[in-house]
Amino acid sequence: MGVVEHVVDGRVAIITLNRPEALNAFSSVVLTDLLSVLVDLGHRDDVGAIVLTGAGRKAFAAGADIREMKDKTPDEARRFAELGQMVTTTIERIPQPVVAAVNGFALGGGCEVALACDIRLCSENARFGQLEINLGVIPGWGGSQRLARLCGLGFAREVIYTGRMVDAQEALQWGLVNAVHSQAELMDKTREMAQTIAAKSGLMIHYAKMCLSRALDQDLAGGLRMEADLFGLAFASEDQTEGMEAFLAKRPPVFKHR
Repeated sequence: MGVVEHVVDGRVAIITLNRPEALNAFSSVVLTDLLSVLVDLGHRDDVGAIVLTGAGRKAFAAGADIREMKDKTPDEARRFAELGQMVTTTIERIPQPVVAAVNGFALGGGCEVALACDIRLCSENARFGQLEINLGVIPGWGGSQRLARLCGLGFAREVIYTGRMVDAQEALQWGLVNAVHSQAELMDKTREMAQTIAAKSGLMIHYAKMCLSRALDQDLAGGLRMEADLFGLAFASEDQTEGMEAFLAKRPPVFKHR
């Protein structure tokens, strides 16, 4: 068994961080393996959605591996941050939506990886936090940027400055997660959502993800231009023809993802 496992079930890929004895903490090896898996899946037309979770019942990922980080030089630390950012940016840029199933702790780098996912579902025992300030550092994999964009600057400042943890219900209140489920139901609910997404046109999901990923990074006029461009491009696809013909014929569409 590797430190990052993945299986493909139908059009859904499930990636599991597999270091439960270390609460699935991110070492350089884990980051590199995860990046490789994400890039590989991102190029697969037969995968329409990805689930990302952690092995065991205690943690999604409890952050970066402190033992590995402790003695890094400033240059080494920057390269480690850049590796983590490559992972989080890849999650955002691959065509398929990534749904995080957060089963327990998502702290530090674990929270940052979850923040990069398109959708986050969590169990009742989930705990989120950017605890880096307690270690004498700051978030390095995008936490300061994505948490502010997702939940607002005031909430992000409080959580990052205090280094406190956020429980599942507070995470739901602030829009940090989309839903809270029992531990027993979490993976079934996450798979169900991923399967729903994967059944849509993979090409149109990609276009929608492109628009949504840029929604907060440009002005409204630029975003509207991008949306109109991709809306027009959709009409060059087989899936647009199939989707509208199926609607008029009152039958389920059979998308070819092109």
